[in-house]
Amino acid sequence: MQVYPNRFNATLKKGLQPFYLIFGDEPQQKLTAINQIREVATEQGFDERQTLVADAQFDWSTLLEATQTLSLFSSRQYIELELPTGKPGTQGSKILTELSAQNNPDILLVIHGAKIGKDVQNSKWFKAIDKHGTYVPCYPLEGNALQQWLMEQMRTQGLQVTPDVTRLLAEYCEGNLLAASQEIEKLCLLYPNGNPTLEEVEQAVVDQSRYNVFQLIDVLLAGDSQKSVKMLYRLESEGVEPNIIMWALTREWQTLRALQASKQAGQAINWNQHRIWKNRQGMYLSALQRLSPIHMQQLQHKLNIMDSALKQSQVERPYVELCHLCLLFIPMSLENFALI
Repeated sequence: MQVYPNRFNATLKKGLQPFYLIFGDEPQQKLTAINQIREVATEQGFDERQTLVADAQFDWSTLLEATQTLSLFSSRQYIELELPTGKPGTQGSKILTELSAQNNPDILLVIHGAKIGKDVQNSKWFKAIDKHGTYVPCYPLEGNALQQWLMEQMRTQGLQVTPDVTRLLAEYCEGNLLAASQEIEKLCLLYPNGNPTLEEVEQAVVDQSRYNVFQLIDVLLAGDSQKSVKMLYRLESEGVEPNIIMWALTREWQTLRALQASKQAGQAINWNQHRIWKNRQGMYLSALQRLSPIHMQQLQHKLNIMDSALKQSQVERPYVELCHLCLLFIPMSLENFALI
């Protein structure tokens, strides 16, 4: 059974499952879900806890022993098993499948790790565990989903704020829910009355937003110049290599050019061929409406110049030039800017 983090606590209160699968690349949601399980498990007598990490040297017999051995002072055991890669291997898959069949009410097993793909979710061991348990996918939150999460967190901690405060906090902590939780705790300490104004929050919080190159591409496709510049600034401060961003921009130009060629030929766009899922097709259509063939030619020319200069280490301020390139995706005129 799949349950998203925002509904997980309510589901947990209905009763513990023998197995929990918590995977994703959003650490705050994972930590919150695990802490919620720990709390309920303690209340229900799972007072002995073991923590295991299934790395390359892990002996899977350790997990079997943990499920079969109880101390003299405990009748119920809580086990956390971290799968760093999300893949237990042949031996681990066999043991996890066997454990799912036993379904011991005195053993609670929580398996967690980084983001997993459909290959893992369709594996025999995962389906066997999921059949008797709960799967909680923890993905980064953006837009309205992020604002709703922030509103719920602040409400839970006694803060009553305006929508403007929520939007500001979302902007400052996008991609970094751990930082968002810390900022909310800070606001609770600074304003115990629970009603900080927008001006007070602006003075109190620190911009700790974090982004990746793929999020930058989505913002460029959507045509948001202001946010793309902010993302570039954050990526530079985090030490992301300019070549990585250059690779992403070039790849995106190639995709857009192929889509544009299909439209010019009067052909229907084959989204599957370009591996563009339905939830992102609207962004590409929006970009194609803004970018004419002339814009695409100009962008190709600038990309070639930048690529050559980076390879020859001739760019003194690569992120400034990358910013110019990103603005061409909007598109914005760079007649008053010197590239390279």
